Amino acid sequence: MEKGSKLLLDHLALMQDLDNTLPVLDLACGIGRNGLLLAEHGLDVVFADRSAEALSSIGEQLEKTSLRGRTWQVDLEQPGVNPIGNDMFSAIIVFRYLHRPLFPALRNAVTPGGLVIYETFTTANREFGRPRSEDFLLLPGELKSLFQDWETIHEFEGLQQNPDRHVAQIVAQKP
Repeated sequence: MEKGSKLLLDHLALMQDLDNTLPVLDLACGIGRNGLLLAEHGLDVVFADRSAEALSSIGEQLEKTSLRGRTWQVDLEQPGVNPIGNDMFSAIIVFRYLHRPLFPALRNAVTPGGLVIYETFTTANREFGRPRSEDFLLLPGELKSLFQDWETIHEFEGLQQNPDRHVAQIVAQKP
């Protein structure tokens, strides 16, 4: 199985120290590589995505390996709808996805003391191609400002290599 993100690997111990009575939400999980990494390390993960095909593959992997987790097919971008509802999570991880209207719901769904680990592209990434739309690219300092009232454990904004890309990252703990 492919390893998860370096950001997630670097903060895996923090994730394992969280309240394990609540699952971790892998938001817009795609093929689930980051959530599967967490599940391999004993965490209960909810894999949320709109792709039935991707979720079916994740479900098969969970069954074969007896890892803790479940899939949740959901359209995260329904106008005026909070798809997360009143569910609570020990952490929410998001990689390579941005839908700004979800931020209030995301912040509310993390239990006090829980974490957000978020990484996605910034506007500077246009030099490398897609995505190009402002809707899918963070503005300079935007991610940090969204969690300015949380304890910042890690924050980075700039160029990463292999492959080259401009990203913003944050690991923040809810007060």
